[in-house]
Amino acid sequence: GRGAGRGPCYTAKLRRRSALPGSLLFSAGLLGNLLALFLLGQQRLRRGRPPRASAFYLLVSGLAVTDLLGKCLLSPMVLAAYAGNRSLSELWPGGGEPGRLCQLFAFLMAFFGLAPTLLLLAMALECWLSLGHPYFYRRHLRRRRRAAALLAPAAAAALCALFCALPLLGFGAPVQYCPGTWCFIRMAGGSAPARGYSVLYASLLGALVLAIGLCNLASMRSLYRMARRPHRRSGPTAARAPAAPRMEELDHLVLLALMTVLFTVCSLPLIVRAYVGAFAADFNEKADLTALRFISVNSIVDPWVFIIFRTSVFRKFLHRVLRNQCPRTETVSPSGFRND
Repeated sequence: GRGAGRGPCYTAKLRRRSALPGSLLFSAGLLGNLLALFLLGQQRLRRGRPPRASAFYLLVSGLAVTDLLGKCLLSPMVLAAYAGNRSLSELWPGGGEPGRLCQLFAFLMAFFGLAPTLLLLAMALECWLSLGHPYFYRRHLRRRRRAAALLAPAAAAALCALFCALPLLGFGAPVQYCPGTWCFIRMAGGSAPARGYSVLYASLLGALVLAIGLCNLASMRSLYRMARRPHRRSGPTAARAPAAPRMEELDHLVLLALMTVLFTVCSLPLIVRAYVGAFAADFNEKADLTALRFISVNSIVDPWVFIIFRTSVFRKFLHRVLRNQCPRTETVSPSGFRND
Protein backbone atom coordinates (compact mmCIF):
# COMPACT_ATOMS: atom_id res chain seq x y z
CA GLY A 1 0.00 0.00 0.00
CA ARG A 2 0.94 3.68 -0.17
CA GLY A 3 1.26 5.83 2.83
CA ALA A 4 -0.63 8.65 1.22
CA GLY A 5 -3.68 6.41 0.99
CA ARG A 6 -4.35 7.08 -2.66
CA GLY A 7 -3.04 5.93 -6.03
CA PRO A 8 -1.32 8.30 -8.46
CA CYS A 9 -3.92 7.66 -11.16
CA TYR A 10 -6.66 9.31 -9.10
CA THR A 11 -5.38 12.75 -10.18
CA ALA A 12 -3.02 11.83 -13.03
CA LYS A 13 -2.92 13.54 -16.38
CA LEU A 14 -3.31 11.32 -19.42
CA ARG A 15 -0.05 10.09 -20.85
CA ARG A 16 -0.07 10.04 -24.64
CA ARG A 17 -1.47 6.72 -25.82
CA SER A 18 -3.01 5.40 -29.01
CA ALA A 19 -6.79 5.68 -29.34
CA LEU A 20 -6.85 2.71 -31.75
CA PRO A 21 -7.66 -0.04 -29.18
CA GLY A 22 -10.52 1.98 -27.71
CA SER A 23 -11.85 2.83 -31.17
CA LEU A 24 -11.79 -0.81 -32.25
CA LEU A 25 -13.60 -1.95 -29.09
CA PHE A 26 -16.22 0.76 -29.51
CA SER A 27 -16.73 -0.20 -33.16
CA ALA A 28 -17.05 -3.89 -32.28
CA GLY A 29 -19.58 -3.15 -29.55
CA LEU A 30 -21.58 -0.76 -31.71
CA LEU A 31 -21.66 -3.11 -34.70
CA GLY A 32 -22.50 -6.15 -32.58
CA ASN A 33 -25.42 -4.53 -30.80
CA LEU A 34 -26.81 -3.02 -34.01
CA LEU A 35 -26.61 -6.42 -35.74
CA ALA A 36 -28.28 -8.10 -32.77
CA LEU A 37 -31.14 -5.59 -32.85
CA PHE A 38 -31.42 -6.03 -36.63
CA LEU A 39 -31.70 -9.82 -36.24
CA LEU A 40 -34.34 -9.40 -33.54
CA GLY A 41 -36.29 -7.02 -35.78
CA GLN A 42 -36.05 -9.40 -38.74
CA GLN A 43 -37.33 -12.20 -36.55
CA ARG A 44 -40.44 -10.19 -35.70
CA LEU A 45 -41.13 -9.25 -39.32
CA ARG A 46 -40.40 -12.65 -40.83
CA ARG A 47 -44.09 -13.49 -40.99
CA GLY A 48 -46.73 -11.54 -42.90
CA ARG A 49 -47.68 -9.38 -39.94
CA PRO A 50 -45.58 -8.86 -36.82
CA PRO A 51 -46.60 -11.42 -34.18
CA ARG A 52 -46.93 -10.58 -30.51
CA ALA A 53 -43.48 -10.70 -28.97
CA SER A 54 -42.75 -13.01 -26.06
CA ALA A 55 -41.41 -11.72 -22.76
CA PHE A 56 -38.07 -13.40 -23.47
CA TYR A 57 -37.86 -11.66 -26.86
CA LEU A 58 -38.57 -8.27 -25.27
CA LEU A 59 -35.98 -8.84 -22.55
CA VAL A 60 -33.29 -9.88 -25.05
CA SER A 61 -34.08 -6.75 -27.05
CA GLY A 62 -33.86 -4.68 -23.88
CA LEU A 63 -30.46 -6.18 -23.10
CA ALA A 64 -29.16 -5.28 -26.56
CA VAL A 65 -30.52 -1.73 -26.27
CA THR A 66 -28.95 -1.35 -22.82
CA ASP A 67 -25.54 -2.52 -24.04
CA LEU A 68 -25.79 -0.24 -27.07
CA LEU A 69 -26.76 2.76 -24.95
CA GLY A 70 -23.86 2.11 -22.60
CA LYS A 71 -21.38 2.04 -25.46
CA CYS A 72 -22.79 5.19 -27.05
CA LEU A 73 -22.64 7.14 -23.78
CA LEU A 74 -19.29 5.98 -22.39
CA SER A 75 -17.05 5.45 -25.41
CA PRO A 76 -17.23 9.02 -26.79
CA MET A 77 -15.86 10.33 -23.47
CA VAL A 78 -12.89 7.96 -23.70
CA LEU A 79 -12.22 8.85 -27.33
CA ALA A 80 -12.44 12.57 -26.50
CA ALA A 81 -9.85 12.09 -23.76
CA TYR A 82 -7.51 10.35 -26.18
CA ALA A 83 -8.10 12.96 -28.88
CA GLY A 84 -7.26 15.84 -26.53
CA ASN A 85 -4.55 13.90 -24.67
CA ARG A 86 -6.28 14.84 -21.43
CA SER A 87 -7.66 12.72 -18.62
CA LEU A 88 -11.37 12.63 -17.83
CA SER A 89 -10.81 14.75 -14.73
CA GLU A 90 -9.14 17.40 -16.90
CA LEU A 91 -11.82 17.51 -19.60
CA TRP A 92 -14.47 18.86 -17.22
CA PRO A 93 -12.72 19.61 -13.92
CA GLY A 94 -15.47 21.57 -12.14
CA GLY A 95 -17.76 20.33 -9.39
CA GLY A 96 -15.08 19.12 -6.99
CA GLU A 97 -12.70 16.18 -7.21
CA PRO A 98 -12.48 14.22 -9.51
CA GLY A 99 -14.44 16.54 -11.82
CA ARG A 100 -17.96 16.50 -13.22
CA LEU A 101 -17.16 14.38 -16.26
CA CYS A 102 -15.39 11.77 -14.15
CA GLN A 103 -18.34 11.67 -11.75
CA LEU A 104 -20.74 11.18 -14.66
CA PHE A 105 -18.52 8.47 -16.16
CA ALA A 106 -18.35 6.64 -12.81
CA PHE A 107 -22.14 6.75 -12.46
CA LEU A 108 -22.66 5.42 -16.00
CA MET A 109 -20.06 2.67 -15.51
CA ALA A 110 -21.76 1.54 -12.31
CA PHE A 111 -25.22 1.70 -13.89
CA PHE A 112 -24.35 -0.19 -17.08
CA GLY A 113 -22.45 -2.75 -15.04
CA LEU A 114 -25.52 -3.50 -12.93
CA ALA A 115 -28.50 -2.95 -15.27
CA PRO A 116 -27.71 -5.85 -17.68
CA THR A 117 -27.51 -8.17 -14.67
CA LEU A 118 -31.06 -7.26 -13.71
CA LEU A 119 -32.24 -7.98 -17.26
CA LEU A 120 -30.46 -11.34 -17.22
CA LEU A 121 -32.17 -12.13 -13.93
CA ALA A 122 -35.56 -11.25 -15.45
CA MET A 123 -34.77 -13.54 -18.41
CA ALA A 124 -33.73 -16.34 -16.05
CA LEU A 125 -36.91 -15.96 -13.97
CA GLU A 126 -39.08 -15.96 -17.10
CA CYS A 127 -37.37 -19.12 -18.36
CA TRP A 128 -37.64 -20.84 -14.97
CA LEU A 129 -41.34 -20.03 -14.54
CA SER A 130 -42.25 -21.07 -18.09
CA LEU A 131 -40.46 -24.42 -17.65
CA GLY A 132 -40.85 -25.22 -13.96
CA HIS A 133 -44.32 -23.76 -13.37
CA PRO A 134 -45.98 -23.72 -16.81
CA TYR A 135 -49.58 -23.59 -15.57
CA PHE A 136 -48.93 -20.67 -13.23
CA TYR A 137 -46.99 -18.94 -16.00
CA ARG A 138 -49.73 -19.39 -18.60
CA ARG A 139 -52.53 -18.42 -16.25
CA HIS A 140 -51.02 -15.40 -14.49
CA LEU A 141 -48.08 -14.12 -16.51
CA ARG A 142 -48.46 -15.04 -20.16
CA ARG A 143 -51.37 -12.68 -20.81
CA ARG A 144 -49.55 -9.86 -19.03
CA ARG A 145 -46.13 -10.63 -20.46
CA ARG A 146 -45.87 -7.44 -22.53
CA ALA A 147 -46.67 -5.20 -19.56
CA ALA A 148 -44.41 -7.20 -17.24
CA ALA A 149 -41.53 -7.24 -19.73
CA LEU A 150 -41.77 -3.46 -20.14
CA LEU A 151 -42.65 -2.24 -16.65
CA ALA A 152 -40.37 -4.53 -14.64
CA PRO A 153 -37.15 -3.46 -16.44
CA ALA A 154 -38.21 0.19 -16.23
CA ALA A 155 -38.73 -0.07 -12.47
CA ALA A 156 -35.47 -1.99 -12.09
CA ALA A 157 -33.61 0.65 -14.12
CA ALA A 158 -34.98 3.43 -11.90
CA LEU A 159 -33.90 1.62 -8.72
CA CYS A 160 -30.53 0.82 -10.29
CA ALA A 161 -30.02 4.50 -11.20
CA LEU A 162 -30.83 5.60 -7.65
CA PHE A 163 -28.42 3.05 -6.18
CA CYS A 164 -25.63 4.01 -8.58
CA ALA A 165 -26.16 7.71 -7.81
CA LEU A 166 -25.38 7.22 -4.10
CA PRO A 167 -21.64 8.04 -4.56
CA LEU A 168 -22.68 11.43 -5.94
CA LEU A 169 -24.59 12.00 -2.68
CA GLY A 170 -21.69 11.11 -0.39
CA PHE A 171 -22.15 7.37 0.15
CA GLY A 172 -19.26 6.01 -1.88
CA ALA A 173 -16.70 7.94 -3.90
CA PRO A 174 -16.12 8.21 -7.67
CA VAL A 175 -12.42 8.22 -8.60
CA GLN A 176 -10.28 8.23 -11.73
CA TYR A 177 -8.29 5.14 -12.72
CA CYS A 178 -5.24 4.65 -14.93
CA PRO A 179 -4.47 5.75 -17.56
CA GLY A 180 -6.91 8.60 -16.94
CA THR A 181 -9.67 7.34 -19.25
CA TRP A 182 -11.59 5.34 -16.62
CA CYS A 183 -13.70 6.55 -13.70
CA PHE A 184 -15.54 4.26 -11.31
CA ILE A 185 -16.38 3.92 -7.64
CA ARG A 186 -13.38 3.80 -5.30
CA MET A 187 -12.43 0.16 -4.74
CA ALA A 188 -9.48 0.63 -2.35
CA GLY A 189 -8.99 2.72 0.76
CA GLY A 190 -10.93 5.88 1.42
CA SER A 191 -13.54 6.57 4.06
CA ALA A 192 -15.80 3.98 5.65
CA PRO A 193 -18.80 4.98 3.45
CA ALA A 194 -16.62 4.65 0.33
CA ARG A 195 -15.45 1.17 1.32
CA GLY A 196 -18.96 0.21 2.39
CA TYR A 197 -20.50 1.21 -0.93
CA SER A 198 -17.83 -0.67 -2.87
CA VAL A 199 -18.53 -3.85 -0.91
CA LEU A 200 -22.29 -3.30 -1.20
CA TYR A 201 -22.06 -2.88 -4.99
CA ALA A 202 -19.92 -6.01 -5.35
CA SER A 203 -22.22 -7.98 -3.03
CA LEU A 204 -25.32 -6.97 -5.00
CA LEU A 205 -23.62 -7.90 -8.26
CA GLY A 206 -22.54 -11.26 -6.81
CA ALA A 207 -26.01 -11.96 -5.40
CA LEU A 208 -27.62 -11.27 -8.78
CA VAL A 209 -25.15 -13.55 -10.57
CA LEU A 210 -25.84 -16.29 -7.99
CA ALA A 211 -29.61 -15.89 -8.39
CA ILE A 212 -29.29 -16.14 -12.18
CA GLY A 213 -27.22 -19.30 -11.84
CA LEU A 214 -29.75 -20.88 -9.48
CA CYS A 215 -32.62 -20.06 -11.86
CA ASN A 216 -30.69 -21.62 -14.74
CA LEU A 217 -30.02 -24.78 -12.72
CA ALA A 218 -33.71 -24.99 -11.79
CA SER A 219 -34.65 -24.60 -15.46
CA MET A 220 -32.23 -27.35 -16.47
CA ARG A 221 -33.74 -29.60 -13.80
CA SER A 222 -37.22 -28.91 -15.14
CA LEU A 223 -36.11 -29.68 -18.70
CA TYR A 224 -34.57 -32.95 -17.56
CA ARG A 225 -37.78 -33.94 -15.79
CA MET A 226 -39.83 -33.06 -18.86
CA ALA A 227 -37.57 -35.20 -21.04
CA ARG A 228 -37.85 -38.17 -18.64
CA ARG A 229 -41.60 -37.88 -18.06
CA PRO A 230 -43.76 -40.51 -19.81
CA HIS A 231 -45.68 -39.01 -22.74
CA ARG A 232 -49.40 -39.36 -22.03
CA ARG A 233 -52.07 -38.59 -24.61
CA SER A 234 -55.26 -39.59 -22.75
CA GLY A 235 -57.44 -37.29 -20.68
CA PRO A 236 -58.77 -33.80 -21.27
CA THR A 237 -55.70 -32.05 -19.84
CA ALA A 238 -53.07 -34.22 -21.45
CA ALA A 239 -53.22 -32.37 -24.74
CA ARG A 240 -52.39 -29.14 -22.97
CA ALA A 241 -49.62 -30.55 -20.77
CA PRO A 242 -46.06 -29.92 -21.90
CA ALA A 243 -44.95 -33.55 -21.87
CA ALA A 244 -41.61 -32.94 -23.57
CA PRO A 245 -39.34 -29.92 -23.74
CA ARG A 246 -39.80 -27.88 -26.89
CA MET A 247 -36.81 -26.74 -28.88
CA GLU A 248 -37.64 -23.08 -28.23
CA GLU A 249 -37.29 -23.49 -24.46
CA LEU A 250 -34.01 -25.29 -24.99
CA ASP A 251 -32.85 -22.45 -27.24
CA HIS A 252 -33.77 -19.88 -24.62
CA LEU A 253 -31.98 -21.78 -21.88
CA VAL A 254 -28.81 -22.38 -23.89
CA LEU A 255 -28.60 -18.71 -24.92
CA LEU A 256 -29.26 -17.61 -21.35
CA ALA A 257 -26.63 -20.01 -20.01
CA LEU A 258 -24.03 -18.72 -22.47
CA MET A 259 -24.74 -15.10 -21.50
CA THR A 260 -24.68 -16.01 -17.80
CA VAL A 261 -21.28 -17.70 -18.06
CA LEU A 262 -19.94 -14.71 -19.97
CA PHE A 263 -21.30 -12.22 -17.45
CA THR A 264 -19.99 -14.25 -14.50
CA VAL A 265 -16.49 -14.33 -15.98
CA CYS A 266 -16.62 -10.58 -16.67
CA SER A 267 -18.00 -9.71 -13.21
CA LEU A 268 -15.81 -11.85 -10.95
CA PRO A 269 -12.64 -9.70 -11.25
CA LEU A 270 -14.60 -6.62 -10.19
CA ILE A 271 -16.29 -8.43 -7.29
CA VAL A 272 -12.99 -9.85 -6.03
CA ARG A 273 -11.20 -6.53 -6.51
CA ALA A 274 -13.85 -4.62 -4.55
CA TYR A 275 -13.58 -6.96 -1.56
CA VAL A 276 -9.78 -7.09 -1.60
CA GLY A 277 -9.47 -3.32 -2.05
CA ALA A 278 -11.96 -2.55 0.72
CA PHE A 279 -10.23 -4.66 3.35
CA ALA A 280 -6.58 -4.61 2.21
CA ALA A 281 -6.33 -1.15 0.56
CA ASP A 282 -3.42 -2.29 -1.60
CA PHE A 283 -4.00 0.25 -4.45
CA ASN A 284 -3.19 -2.33 -7.11
CA GLU A 285 -3.76 -0.22 -10.21
CA LYS A 286 -3.12 -3.11 -12.58
CA ALA A 287 -5.81 -5.19 -10.87
CA ASP A 288 -8.17 -2.19 -10.94
CA LEU A 289 -7.68 -1.74 -14.68
CA THR A 290 -8.14 -5.47 -15.33
CA ALA A 291 -11.44 -5.51 -13.41
CA LEU A 292 -12.75 -2.45 -15.27
CA ARG A 293 -11.76 -3.88 -18.64
CA PHE A 294 -13.50 -7.17 -17.90
CA ILE A 295 -16.79 -5.52 -16.88
CA SER A 296 -16.74 -3.27 -19.96
CA VAL A 297 -15.94 -6.11 -22.39
CA ASN A 298 -19.18 -7.89 -21.47
CA SER A 299 -21.34 -5.42 -23.41
CA ILE A 300 -19.09 -5.93 -26.45
CA VAL A 301 -19.07 -9.74 -26.44
CA ASP A 302 -22.72 -10.24 -25.40
CA PRO A 303 -24.30 -9.29 -28.76
CA TRP A 304 -21.75 -11.36 -30.69
CA VAL A 305 -22.68 -14.40 -28.59
CA PHE A 306 -26.29 -13.82 -29.62
CA ILE A 307 -25.32 -13.33 -33.29
CA ILE A 308 -23.25 -16.54 -33.37
CA PHE A 309 -26.07 -18.37 -31.58
CA ARG A 310 -28.52 -17.29 -34.28
CA THR A 311 -26.40 -18.60 -37.18
CA SER A 312 -27.85 -21.62 -38.94
CA VAL A 313 -24.64 -23.66 -38.63
CA PHE A 314 -24.45 -23.23 -34.87
CA ARG A 315 -28.16 -23.87 -34.40
CA LYS A 316 -28.13 -27.03 -36.53
CA PHE A 317 -25.20 -28.35 -34.50
CA LEU A 318 -26.94 -27.44 -31.24
CA HIS A 319 -30.24 -29.03 -32.26
CA ARG A 320 -28.45 -32.20 -33.34
CA VAL A 321 -26.73 -32.46 -29.96
CA LEU A 322 -29.94 -31.74 -28.05
CA ARG A 323 -31.94 -34.29 -30.03
CA ASN A 324 -29.33 -36.93 -29.24
CA GLN A 325 -29.63 -36.09 -25.54
CA CYS A 326 -33.43 -35.67 -25.54
CA PRO A 327 -34.88 -37.75 -28.41
CA ARG A 328 -38.44 -36.62 -27.64
CA THR A 329 -37.66 -32.92 -27.89
CA GLU A 330 -40.34 -31.14 -29.90
CA THR A 331 -39.33 -28.70 -32.62
CA VAL A 332 -41.90 -25.96 -32.97
CA SER A 333 -40.20 -22.98 -34.54
CA PRO A 334 -36.99 -22.46 -36.47
CA SER A 335 -36.58 -19.11 -34.77
CA GLY A 336 -36.31 -20.36 -31.23
CA PHE A 337 -38.25 -17.35 -29.94
CA ARG A 338 -41.88 -17.58 -28.97
CA ASN A 339 -44.08 -15.18 -30.82
CA ASP A 340 -47.46 -16.41 -29.70
